[in-house]
Amino acid sequence: MHYADGKTTPCLNVLPSQVHGCSDLNTSAFIQRMIQAGKPNLIVFTGDNIFGFEAKDSAKSLNAAFSPAIAAGIPWAAVLGNHDQQGTLSREGVMKHIVGLKHTLSQFNPSEAHIIDGFGNYNLEVGGVEGSGFANKSVLNLYFLDSGDYSTVPSIPGYGWIKPSQQLWFQRTSAKLQSAYMRPAMAKKSFAPGLVYFHIPLPEFASFDASNFTGVRQEGISSASINSGFFTTMVEAGDVKAVFTGHDHLNDFCGQMTGIQLCYAGGFGYHAYGKVGWSRRARVVVASLEKTDEGGWGAVKSIKTWKRLDDGHLTAIDEQVLWSKNLIPKV
Repeated sequence: MHYADGKTTPCLNVLPSQVHGCSDLNTSAFIQRMIQAGKPNLIVFTGDNIFGFEAKDSAKSLNAAFSPAIAAGIPWAAVLGNHDQQGTLSREGVMKHIVGLKHTLSQFNPSEAHIIDGFGNYNLEVGGVEGSGFANKSVLNLYFLDSGDYSTVPSIPGYGWIKPSQQLWFQRTSAKLQSAYMRPAMAKKSFAPGLVYFHIPLPEFASFDASNFTGVRQEGISSASINSGFFTTMVEAGDVKAVFTGHDHLNDFCGQMTGIQLCYAGGFGYHAYGKVGWSRRARVVVASLEKTDEGGWGAVKSIKTWKRLDDGHLTAIDEQVLWSKNLIPKV
């Protein structure tokens, strides 16, 4: 969102006809439109929630940035980007403030991980339908990680990355959830799918070209200058079906690699850099449950996605199936 000071903060990279009166409030209005159109069960904010450099009071900016979700009473979750901490709150302070806001499911860090890098590493479990065989199980696992801001190693330039301590927490959490889902033994044929959210894209996002992704790539992949191996860690875990990042505002594609969809959403905020004439946009993700032979609800059968543009019609584009229980992924 790159939210700063509300109505006094101008829009960037919009048409000349849009400049007058355009501000952070246009970002808020877009969130409200998305909520009214989609009535989501959960809203995820993938970092650079505020643009710290230009926020006079980071706490007030955070309150304003998330206010549409809070006012709607919809559960929401957030991770940190590389600009959130550049104002009056430290990175730790930003995450502490976020977890204190109403209706958020964001967590500061996992209680079981005594030593872990970053702030805002946590997971959420989406429970199965009450009365079904999945009532006490998580049928969809959401993982949130802090991908850092900038390298703290002098010999390594550029952006931050997901560290070994975070990867270890992810591995242990994924294994624990898979074990719980598969009990009693042989009751389920496959693991519950997992989705992962963080801000800075992995180097693997650069593996695609227009022939093997859905969406557009209009700028370079601004990943860390080293590869910390998190993509391999996710492949080994076996449950991750899709990754969602922010950071590169002019990219909005999804591409599949080794069974995992790597997705951008495209720029959302009006005070974030964009491209004149290219609409701000948001990604919608829908998980559908299968019907059992008895007529009840079972496990997740498919995960679909599309984007909505902040135009006159909230136009939906690029609908695609990210994962289906009955499809063998291309490798």
